[in-house]
Amino acid sequence: MRLKSPRIEPVDMDRLDEEQQTVLAPLTNPDNMVGGGKVLNIFRTLAHAPKGLAAFLGWGSYILSRRNSLPPREREIVILRTGWLCRSGYEFAQHTRIGKLCGLSDDEVARIKRGPDAEGWTPLERAMLRACDELVTDHHVSDATWDDLSELGTKGRVDLVMTVGQYTQVSMMLNSFGVQLEEGDMADPDLTPS
Repeated sequence: MRLKSPRIEPVDMDRLDEEQQTVLAPLTNPDNMVGGGKVLNIFRTLAHAPKGLAAFLGWGSYILSRRNSLPPREREIVILRTGWLCRSGYEFAQHTRIGKLCGLSDDEVARIKRGPDAEGWTPLERAMLRACDELVTDHHVSDATWDDLSELGTKGRVDLVMTVGQYTQVSMMLNSFGVQLEEGDMADPDLTPS
């Protein structure tokens, strides 16, 4: 967490205007993958710009869906590494929980923080982590890493870059707006403000 308190308070669910009600309504569905029917602080914060939130939800639903060719576990490795590199405590907490639901172990989450040179990654996982590092720091995947990602195919490479881009943007918003953790989420001690 970059900030100890929000710069933008999440909207009060009991005081929504019509546009906010419309954009947040689908998130109250208990079958919703993100939040399970609870409207998360990120969405309550972004609801200050309802049309922007609607567009954001459309794009985000692609990244978190089966239309994204990255398998869920690998997608979560990419999201967690991106959130870690962006120093986004909220994102890292949310996707630690989601990543574990997708098959990541506590040890793997800890290794994601150490990056592509940590022991135990497959060659493809190492390449995916390295691609995250390159995209976040240089906004470009090197030729060597691109070649190492060949197992993903063209669509997989596209989806990896789009996933890193989406979660870099998400991390920027979370960090800048001061979105606070959800009740019950644990902050990573390495990502908490001093």
